[in-house]
Amino acid sequence: MAHHHDHEHKDIDWAAMGPRLESQAELFSSLYERVLAWLGQEVTEPGLIVDAGSGPGVVSCLFAEAFPGARIVAVDGSEPLLQRARARAERQGVADRFGTLAGELPGVLDELDYPADLLWASRSLHHLGDQRAALAAFAARLAPGGTLALMEGGLPPRFLPRDIGIGRPGLEARLDTVQAEWFTRMRGELPGHVAETEHWPALLAAVGLGHIRTHSFLLDLPAPASDRARAYVAAYLAHLRERLTDGLDAEDLATLDRLLDPDDEASVHHRPDVFVLEAHTVHTAVRAV
Repeated sequence: MAHHHDHEHKDIDWAAMGPRLESQAELFSSLYERVLAWLGQEVTEPGLIVDAGSGPGVVSCLFAEAFPGARIVAVDGSEPLLQRARARAERQGVADRFGTLAGELPGVLDELDYPADLLWASRSLHHLGDQRAALAAFAARLAPGGTLALMEGGLPPRFLPRDIGIGRPGLEARLDTVQAEWFTRMRGELPGHVAETEHWPALLAAVGLGHIRTHSFLLDLPAPASDRARAYVAAYLAHLRERLTDGLDAEDLATLDRLLDPDDEASVHHRPDVFVLEAHTVHTAVRAV
């Protein structure tokens, strides 16, 4: 669940990142549980579920819980994150039907022993240069009647009121603009990049899948935020502060620095008005029998 678009950095210390990624995924558990309940209405008794881009395996283990008859394979490019996934499956008593596969998407999927009844790809597709080719590869690994579930898109997150009492009101809207520019650059620098209109239902149809459905899910954690939610907001804003320096003016950078300073009462570590509000969209499509 590379929620922060971290996969583009090949030099990331995933072992060090693991605890943060795991904690963030746990924060989103209520959203994922609703997604899985919805998928449970779309998919009947899958034998093999593949989590393509699983990270530390939080969602993979939720799948094991939601579909007690299924075997789960967590697939990720990072062996340290897959170690965390295996340890989590062990703790949760599902290790006997939980496997992992290390390698880069989509090619590593060729190593699966069996086709998938459900292939889940949460925010991993946009890290692949040729998204249409990757979708075709995902579709090819589905069993007849199997479902591809893609979490891509939604709405930019919101953590703060429009006017936070420091700096110029509307900071998050300006961050959205700079983030969108950064995302376009990131996509353009990926190996084998192909520009693609991000109409996911049309792309799913283009790779031969049918019965396409779309549903959006809300994560609504109101103020005052829990310690875990505050840590997530701080990590998210620190990540933006690190990579968006070029697009923000001095006043916005100074505001971000205050929001991130644990010694400042106006920071996200202390302010009473911090919340988490996010919308994530899931698209499903089925391979013909």
